[in-house]
Amino acid sequence: MRALTIDPSRPGTLGVTDVPDPEPAEDELLVDGLAVGICGTDREIAAGEYGTPPPGRDRLVLGHESLGRVREAPPGSGFDTGDLVVGVVRRPDPVPCGACAHGEFDMCRNGRYTEHGIKEVDGFASERWTIEADRAVRLDPVLSEAGVLLEPTSVVAKAWDQVDKVGGRAWFEPRTVLVTGAGPIGLLAALLGVQRGLDVHVLDRATGGPKPDLVRDLGATYHSEDVRTVSDAVQPGVVIEATGASQVVLDVLSATKAYGVTVLTGVTSAGRHLAFDVGAVNREIVLENDVIIGSVNANLGHYRAAADALARADLAWLGRLVSRRVPLERAPEAFEPHDGDVKVVVDLAR
Repeated sequence: MRALTIDPSRPGTLGVTDVPDPEPAEDELLVDGLAVGICGTDREIAAGEYGTPPPGRDRLVLGHESLGRVREAPPGSGFDTGDLVVGVVRRPDPVPCGACAHGEFDMCRNGRYTEHGIKEVDGFASERWTIEADRAVRLDPVLSEAGVLLEPTSVVAKAWDQVDKVGGRAWFEPRTVLVTGAGPIGLLAALLGVQRGLDVHVLDRATGGPKPDLVRDLGATYHSEDVRTVSDAVQPGVVIEATGASQVVLDVLSATKAYGVTVLTGVTSAGRHLAFDVGAVNREIVLENDVIIGSVNANLGHYRAAADALARADLAWLGRLVSRRVPLERAPEAFEPHDGDVKVVVDLAR
């Protein structure tokens, strides 16, 4: 069968290649691949920045934002042929840390987890794939093609879960959220904020293209000014940072009102040095009881919360997040930036 693979140690080796057909174990689903989303992580692996193939192999099958349909399911698995499913990305260490042992593998303490399409386990960018039944999440059939958004939605479902847990240390009733970045993660974070009944503001530097309309049609407010101007105007109780841009990250550290919670979800590249008044920011965080958290990955509970959120969303709006679809045979084209891109998807069934 065909799959999108790469030798992560050699930039420029991304390509569609032949790989062996998967053979499911007794506890695994056999799944027909429908689509995979392409994100910054995939592009960084393609650039040779990181990524590890399975032991004993040179090439890794990419794709961690999956969508597939069950072809075969073992008896008693809870799945049936034809179910729409997504595979959970992270797998805990076989000898897990305490967090992994309690199902919180997104909070792994020892770093010996593996991840589909990223670290030591093949991803889902292939015509067929297998997944343990307890590592698969069933989607509402109504989601259809929009189901490929589940994995990024799980990331922001976790971010909101962390907001609730941290805010719950004292009385906490935020009314306004500022999301920095109107890429897929930012837009999905805004979606969940709107579903919570919050006054949602999204900041992005784009002044044209689809992003402003996507935000407004969600019922949120779009901004293109700097962080300080927007935060001073809206006084957010929660900030979700989804750009990973160094200056934006620094700016949001002091962007909330008192007792604010800021969640950093964007991964910043090292090597850029900026002037930073640590004392002033530290003083504000301490005196206002603010909290800054980093959040990445998701566990099964977050995937299920994300599936519920997507099922409640406007399907037409979700469909507009997928701005470009590329067939598997031309999958490398999905890594080339185009004006107006929001979420680019590789169609595995074409």
